[in-house]
Amino acid sequence: MQKKQTKAKGSLPVVRGARKIRLKELSIFTRQMSAMLSAGMPLVQTLSAMESQTGDKNFKIVIKGIRARVEGGSMFSEALAFYPSIFDELYISMVRAGEIGGILPDTCARVALFLESSNKLRAKVKSAMMYPTVVMIVAIGLAIALIMFVVPVFATMFGDFGADLPGLTQALLDFSNLLTSYWYIAVTLIASVIYIFKRINKTDRGQYKIDECKLRFPIIGELVTKVSISRFASTFAQLLHSGVQIMESLEIVGLATGNRVIGDSLLEAKKVVEEGQQLSVALEPNKYYPRMLVHMLSAGEQTGQIDEMMDKVAEFYESEVETMVNGLTSMIEPLLMVFIGGIIGTIVVAMFLPIFKMSEVVM
Repeated sequence: MQKKQTKAKGSLPVVRGARKIRLKELSIFTRQMSAMLSAGMPLVQTLSAMESQTGDKNFKIVIKGIRARVEGGSMFSEALAFYPSIFDELYISMVRAGEIGGILPDTCARVALFLESSNKLRAKVKSAMMYPTVVMIVAIGLAIALIMFVVPVFATMFGDFGADLPGLTQALLDFSNLLTSYWYIAVTLIASVIYIFKRINKTDRGQYKIDECKLRFPIIGELVTKVSISRFASTFAQLLHSGVQIMESLEIVGLATGNRVIGDSLLEAKKVVEEGQQLSVALEPNKYYPRMLVHMLSAGEQTGQIDEMMDKVAEFYESEVETMVNGLTSMIEPLLMVFIGGIIGTIVVAMFLPIFKMSEVVM
């Protein structure tokens, strides 16, 4: 029998395919949970139905474990906390608030809507970044292939002429010789850079510095900021809607923005709120929070409708992100064509330049 999960530190199981479950299965699971609970099905019976109908074998094991713990007397949120790689603190806190408030079906529907919205936003940004990344990799790979395998053929032909080559051609031949002779150094250097980057990104300080660089990067920094603000507003609103207290909400939201710089600023703002200040006052000096967000938050604090105001802010910035992503995609396509044409064109011109001067070389 294949072993599905093993114990990790703190007696928590390691769930195989946790990322796939979180991205593809979790919103469906939550939506169906909401529908069944709203129809009056008991929680254990609902979990049994979800276990039997899910198509992911790893997620089936997770649901079975949750059901067993609920049958053993645990709260639903406590059973979910046993699988932190799938159900994060945000999800668990919202479910816990729904249980305590006796509105678990409504809370599950709200969580499902939030997950669907988050996945949609993530997919838009990912698809916008995927196209230029793939094109860049293909262009660089094609250029390297030309330099390593095609240029040496021309080099042999040019060597028979016994004449000086144009500077551009000679520079390309020298680079080709360097790359073909010492390719292993280039591979080692690239692998080392990737390894060092991953090591740095695993440290708190390293993650902070990398996220800080993302925010300062031209154009991309604006997109990252808008995505983070959208996540903050949406997550904060959903937590407040679910009945989670503002202090606990700020603690959770600080971990859910996707950017350490903005996340840490929210944790600092939490300290200011604990001292008696309003959240809008705490966020106002920070350059990453737009004036509109601060004013909307302030209005929400004065009217007691922070969650409603944050919903409006989230909708606005989701629209802003979509517009910006579409604009970037339209702008990147011609730039990529120019970039690829420049690389390939330079190689072709460098190779054919001596041929255009063939009469001078032969004489």
